[in-house]
Amino acid sequence: MKIAIYGGSFNPPHIGHVEAARSVYEQLRPDRFLIIPTNIPPHKEMEENSPSPQTRLELARLAFGHIPGAEVSDMEILREGKSFTADTVRILREQYPDDELCIVMGTDMFLSFCTWFRWQYLTEQCTLAVLSREADDASQIEAFRDKLVRECRARVVLIPHEPLPMSSTEIRAALREGSGAGLVPDEVYRHILHTGSYGVKTDLEWLRAQVRPYLKPKRVAHVEGVEQTAVKLAERWGEDAHTAAVAGILHDITKSFPAEKQLKLCEKYGIMLSIAERETPALLHALTGAELARELFGVSDAVYGAIRWHTTGRPDMSLLEKILYLADYVEPTRDFDGVKKLRKLCFEDLDRAMALGLRMSLEEIRARGAVPFRDTVDACAYYSQYEEEHSC
Repeated sequence: MKIAIYGGSFNPPHIGHVEAARSVYEQLRPDRFLIIPTNIPPHKEMEENSPSPQTRLELARLAFGHIPGAEVSDMEILREGKSFTADTVRILREQYPDDELCIVMGTDMFLSFCTWFRWQYLTEQCTLAVLSREADDASQIEAFRDKLVRECRARVVLIPHEPLPMSSTEIRAALREGSGAGLVPDEVYRHILHTGSYGVKTDLEWLRAQVRPYLKPKRVAHVEGVEQTAVKLAERWGEDAHTAAVAGILHDITKSFPAEKQLKLCEKYGIMLSIAERETPALLHALTGAELARELFGVSDAVYGAIRWHTTGRPDMSLLEKILYLADYVEPTRDFDGVKKLRKLCFEDLDRAMALGLRMSLEEIRARGAVPFRDTVDACAYYSQYEEEHSC
């Protein structure tokens, strides 16, 4: 039996790791393919904000789940301490005394192989499977292979593979900067968003693409307008613009869902509805949208609250909640009597704008013969009181 061993810190496991694993499987066709995240890598320090070994293990399981025959092992994490490959091979050799063990490594690790702990033991026990890129260092790789074969009777297999032209360090930086979604498998990226690992900021381009299928075509321009307006208001009033953009992109994610689906989502998420809410399912998208945004994209409590209250408002709203409520009201595609005045006021006095917007909303609701939500009435009273206290 041939057993391939692909170890690494996988911090995080990225598409380069996945493609490398695919190349290994296609070239070696191992009977078992063990992917083993390290506990503590012996050759480098882990960055301070790196996730726990258990989180990296879960990320690896998500990343390599589609590779044929791949098994993500926790043996080095359970062993604790520094993860020396020689120790792992010793344990596997005891379990599989007569089988072929193949250690998978990249070009850089191969060229530094003679610095590894008990490297001679590894050449005795294992085949070295080297992911060899077709680049300027090909002759150096072949020369070192020939040296190991000649002097140590090593067994070396070169696996043609072109690596991702970006290091794990650069990928972690991209995740912090909000541009790393395309560099890791989608399942891995979603888990990183949920855990907040690496100080991740949501990749807005990725998020827009994820949300687009939930929107009817005629709503796309509105959502784009809300995002843009929310960002401008955030910049004016000192809120984080990136967070405001996330809220704007997601605020109508369940708007297109029919009433029956809205009610089923409320049941799924344990949302208790009043009689008025059950009779007005068109407004339930704020409740279900907040929950779905958290489930799919791991949004913060601040974004959750902004989506939750963007239709009705409430007394004493957070800054982000007010920004999203008003951005939804005055974004560029909106055209109704008084919108220009309200739009201007949003950049002059946010709380006065809330008072005006809520009054306009109540007037419109009552003109339709509908009964307004209690939250909207209370919010209007709250911000009208502010307006009175700060009037000239």
